[in-house]
Amino acid sequence: MANKESTFINMVATLFIVTFISSAAVGYVYEATKEPIAQARLEKKTIAIRAVVPDFDNKPIDETYTINSNVGPLSCYPAKQGGQLVGTAIEAITNKGFGGTVKLMVGLLPNGVIKDIAVLEHKETPGLGDKMDKSKSDFSIQFNGKDPSKMKLTVSKDGGDINAITAATISSRAFCDAVQTAYTSYMKEGKQ
Repeated sequence: MANKESTFINMVATLFIVTFISSAAVGYVYEATKEPIAQARLEKKTIAIRAVVPDFDNKPIDETYTINSNVGPLSCYPAKQGGQLVGTAIEAITNKGFGGTVKLMVGLLPNGVIKDIAVLEHKETPGLGDKMDKSKSDFSIQFNGKDPSKMKLTVSKDGGDINAITAATISSRAFCDAVQTAYTSYMKEGKQ
């Protein structure tokens, strides 16, 4: 096999071919995984809804509506039993986490009392801020059954009623902020 002379045109052609094949492979993988990823996200959301509201017999995802908040629109998932609203799951978000965005699913009863909260997504420090997740600590349980209109949804260090995660005050503040945003927005315009 004879050596080809390295010319600018040969190098550009080779680079083009490699780039084309690589981008085609990435595009194929994206298309092949797009649907399973979307299905997994929907399943995770459905599990979170079931975890934070009382038992229901409707499909809350099919009845989704949005409400406005200080961080943008929030998705609300009404849970109904026999046609009666038993609770609403609100996808809350805050950008005040130590690691950035924190997404929660906040379950409110029709009177505004917090039923439960599930963590959907975060990038908090492992072993510290990630203790907001129920699988890591009991931090979020202190919100259950509480009426935000009768308490301060801030950490005790800031004069509130919430005990922060040890060594993760910023993460605790972010969690409280997301819950407060969900509650305030829901009470203002979210009841349907």
